[in-house]
Amino acid sequence: MNEKRFEEAKNKVIGMRRTRDGIGTLQEKTVHAILKNYYAPDPAMHEVSLQNYVADIYTGEEIIEIQNGNFYKIRSKLEAFLEEYPVTVVYPIPHTKWLIWIDEVTGELSKKRKSPVTGNAYLAFNELYRIKPYLKNANLKFCFPLMDVEEYRLLNGWSSDKKKGSCRHDRIPVALFEEVIIERKEDYLQFLPYELPPEFTSADLAKKAKIPLKTANLVLNILHFMEVVKRIGKSGRFFLYKIADDLD
Repeated sequence: MNEKRFEEAKNKVIGMRRTRDGIGTLQEKTVHAILKNYYAPDPAMHEVSLQNYVADIYTGEEIIEIQNGNFYKIRSKLEAFLEEYPVTVVYPIPHTKWLIWIDEVTGELSKKRKSPVTGNAYLAFNELYRIKPYLKNANLKFCFPLMDVEEYRLLNGWSSDKKKGSCRHDRIPVALFEEVIIERKEDYLQFLPYELPPEFTSADLAKKAKIPLKTANLVLNILHFMEVVKRIGKSGRFFLYKIADDLD
């Protein structure tokens, strides 16, 4: 993680003097643009045509794809790129988030309010599941930058206060909190808290990691597929897991 380079990328995209009134003037969503400049300050590396596709970044040696979600959309890209290039998929995750509402009629902005939800890297597993067949490819790596962000939403929802069902307008990164990296299968061990017992269930993982049970099930599904953990039986209605012997 390079905080100085992140600040430089942020200032390059949004400008140190850019005011809130300028939100939405960019052709490219702000998070995507900032991360592209963070991971490749040289614009000559941006939007490079390869294998009948356009790579977000091509350094001359590796490809970096910045994906805000919907990993199923990059399956065909991965199919083409992974045969010849190392590929890192960058999936930004909001860590601390402040919400700001935009009145579509007046353009007025609300005061920002801090969201009670704190993001973490476990949120990436829903997307990893979408490209599960590719996860064992040695050329595929992941980076999950956790960022503090201001999220601007339009007051155009269906509820009386127009917030439920509203559209996100943009996210403006404030700071880079952490980068979670997966370069080899052993790196998946970072998602298993040290407090877990030697034999554990998804319920144990959910409790120790403080994540929903549904997320814990998804994490262990991926870790089992990657042969990081193995199933050794059942405990009630839950599968019982342990870390694979060659990773102990």
